[in-house]
Amino acid sequence: MARNSRPWGQISLLLTTSLLLYILLFFRNSISPPYGKRFGMVFSEAGTSSQNLFNTLNLSSQQCNAAFPNLTHDIGVNVALGPFTLPPPESGPLQVRIRDGQLYILHSKGRNALSPELRDASQARTATLHQLHRAILTRPEPLPDTILALNFEDQPFGASFTYSRPAYAAPTSASPPITRAFLMPHFSFWAWTPPFIGSFSRAAAAIDALEAALPFMQKDKRVVWRGTAGFNSVHHPHLRRDLLRVAGGRPWADVQALDWPTQKGGEGADFGQRPGNAMMIEDFCRYKYAIHTEGITYSGRFQFLQMCNSVILTPPVAWLQHTTHLIWPVFSSDLNPNPKWELSEDIQRAWPKRYEPEEANIVFVAPDWSDLEATIAWLETHPAVAEGIAKRQRELFVGRGYLSPSAETCYWRALVRGWSKVVRTETEEEGKAGHDDMGIPWETFALGHEP
Repeated sequence: MARNSRPWGQISLLLTTSLLLYILLFFRNSISPPYGKRFGMVFSEAGTSSQNLFNTLNLSSQQCNAAFPNLTHDIGVNVALGPFTLPPPESGPLQVRIRDGQLYILHSKGRNALSPELRDASQARTATLHQLHRAILTRPEPLPDTILALNFEDQPFGASFTYSRPAYAAPTSASPPITRAFLMPHFSFWAWTPPFIGSFSRAAAAIDALEAALPFMQKDKRVVWRGTAGFNSVHHPHLRRDLLRVAGGRPWADVQALDWPTQKGGEGADFGQRPGNAMMIEDFCRYKYAIHTEGITYSGRFQFLQMCNSVILTPPVAWLQHTTHLIWPVFSSDLNPNPKWELSEDIQRAWPKRYEPEEANIVFVAPDWSDLEATIAWLETHPAVAEGIAKRQRELFVGRGYLSPSAETCYWRALVRGWSKVVRTETEEEGKAGHDDMGIPWETFALGHEP
């Protein structure tokens, strides 16, 4: 009997040891910081590649939190503000209902009521609703029934999902602070109509191919930028024109204003056509250094530049998007004290932590670009620092999947859950809506029918 029981004891010991190892591995990854273990490693012990998991859309909440620590930071900030009452559907740009895992449109501004740059049906509104619908369809767990408000304009307003909100108030702004702007992924995570961008998956694949073939040290050592000179915010009303003044035509820079075709009749630029000097979005990654400029508010190009193994240089970011909190800036004045610029109190409150060059994944330069040339020169004489900043950026946003389809669907579902915890409707009869009050199904709305 003793001889027969020994194998079972060994098997029991082996199973217990395996279980303990699994628990240790799980918790080690669950609490890892943003620069800890890669997403794929959380699951690679099961034999699945990280690339496949970055395209997995049905991760549970627990898996999402383990894979993408701190991704949903901004949602928690908004939820901590407590309950609020949502205005009636007629007062907002679009409201939708989620009921039993289905998406319904309650109210929407007509296509002609949208701002001119967003009238293309394949852009903001439709793309964002496709993103939300995909996150609902691929849910591994139930989502709460709720009513959402979505804002597709550049400027946040009201209590709603929005693409961006200010990190700090503009010096000339008399508006009250925006406190109920729940950040949602930009519509370009689905697709963007300009032919030099296209779908997010196309751009990401093109950047991956370029980066695989072009080491950092072999990239063009100039700093690159393309943009429309007149798109500036109240935070920095001369930002882009100052950039062109400082860097345009300089040997260390490939900085150009976009050459938009003229509209028929000669009245202004035709933003529906491709500029003559536009670059494919992946070609920005051919340069060691890329400039990020915010526009009237945020810039939708930011997440594409973050996929590059390149150093992004930008004035302190004034408009937050849903992953902006993941950037770790080193200030140019900490790299090279001449010329030195002083941070305003608002910028210091928005970006209180100053990272060492060996930690940073982005460089903040003076808002007037006065130290841009000196900063690039410093980075060129410290190539290991420059390469490290570029590597940490791509490693986080691509290598750890923070810009992946998996992270996007994780974020959308967390956003719905967070919103539902604090939103209140005026009637408080959400659970008793009749068939006529449900709105029209998303599938019908997507074909062009309005509620």
